[in-house]
Amino acid sequence: MFATPGFIPLAAEPAVSAGDTSWVLICAGLVLFMVPGLALFYAGMVSRRSVLVMLQQNIIPIGVISITWVLAGYSIAFSNDKAGLLGDLELFGLTDLGAPPVNPRHVVDLVAIPTLAFVAYQMMFAIITPALATGAVAYRLKAFGWAVFLAAWSIIVYPPITHWLWSTPGWLARLGAQDWAGGMVVHASSGAAALALLLVLGRRVGWPDREPLPHSVPMVVIGAAILWFGWFGFNAGDGLRADDVAAQALLNTQVAGATAMLVWLVIERFTTGHATVLGGVTGAVAGLATITPAAGFVSTLGAVVIGVLAGAICSLALKLKVLGKFDDALDVIAVHFVGGILGSLLVGFFGSADINPAGKDGIFYGGGAALLGHQAVALVSVIAYSFVATLIIALIIEKTVGLKARPEDEDSLDQVQQASDAYNDGPPETSTVVERT
Repeated sequence: MFATPGFIPLAAEPAVSAGDTSWVLICAGLVLFMVPGLALFYAGMVSRRSVLVMLQQNIIPIGVISITWVLAGYSIAFSNDKAGLLGDLELFGLTDLGAPPVNPRHVVDLVAIPTLAFVAYQMMFAIITPALATGAVAYRLKAFGWAVFLAAWSIIVYPPITHWLWSTPGWLARLGAQDWAGGMVVHASSGAAALALLLVLGRRVGWPDREPLPHSVPMVVIGAAILWFGWFGFNAGDGLRADDVAAQALLNTQVAGATAMLVWLVIERFTTGHATVLGGVTGAVAGLATITPAAGFVSTLGAVVIGVLAGAICSLALKLKVLGKFDDALDVIAVHFVGGILGSLLVGFFGSADINPAGKDGIFYGGGAALLGHQAVALVSVIAYSFVATLIIALIIEKTVGLKARPEDEDSLDQVQQASDAYNDGPPETSTVVERT
């Protein structure tokens, strides 16, 4: 998506645009704001005795990955290389950053923002990506092991994938794969990581017969609202310009999320007899995740269709954990993993060069199947690398400092890891558990 500082520019370096710079900095703040939104979204869905732990698991990436990104992550992702596989450590510690990043594949040939604005914006994506996986492995992570995992994952897994797709020398970028804001880099990679973590950590005690109910649906809704608000920066800032493509990406984000929410509610009403607020916000997040790789490449009508497909297919994907017998506690696989895969493939159908001249026409716009093929190759590569690398990292951490919480601690993680409770009043914990027969 973006070229590396130090990569040979296509023309003379432009003057810095105050408007574009302001927009990118605002979007960076919006993406960071999504992290506490995600923390609240997940924390509301767990039992009242695991709220503090879930909040911490989502907030700690802000501390850990801010440092790893500055020291090595950015350099690995965006420094130059000839093979397109991995950047070097030339920019270690953000030294010798050079010219602003070149962005020939999206909106304009040259980007008129300071390099540090680009570094900050990209940092926020690096922070939230592994945090998405915490919902899948709720109740099963040790605090220190998770922090070690974040440090390793943010250097070994995320930057290479970012380099492949979002740096001009990247081999998937050269192939022609397109990922506007992270359907592959963020959602597919974190979903594959979640699957690997589930394999290492195993199932919760009593699952699937015993399932804690969400302890605070209002907290879930507040978290979803923050996520939706932050997603405008997530999707509309990726062209690094405050222009018509940014406006299109923002509008596409809104309509896809809204459409998916409505479709999810309709499906829920016909399958369970009730259209619930929890289902509504879950459907919205599924739509937002699915439009992410396509937001700057498709028309408004295309975004509506993508939202319909997201609401239907991600809802259907909830059955995957039953069929596959993997204990995805908060349905990360169905919402983020399936959504990221679906949206990335749909670029190959709905992509339009009329919307974004730097994009490509998909099948429905006369472009043939080439783009769809490139999307499929990129997805397989990202998922395979993230899954295998995450599995190795998680196994090493589990065998050394430990990654899996003790099974006997699952029902009291806040007391075990935080020596505190989120609430000092309310009904006993047993009232928040469903026994399935």
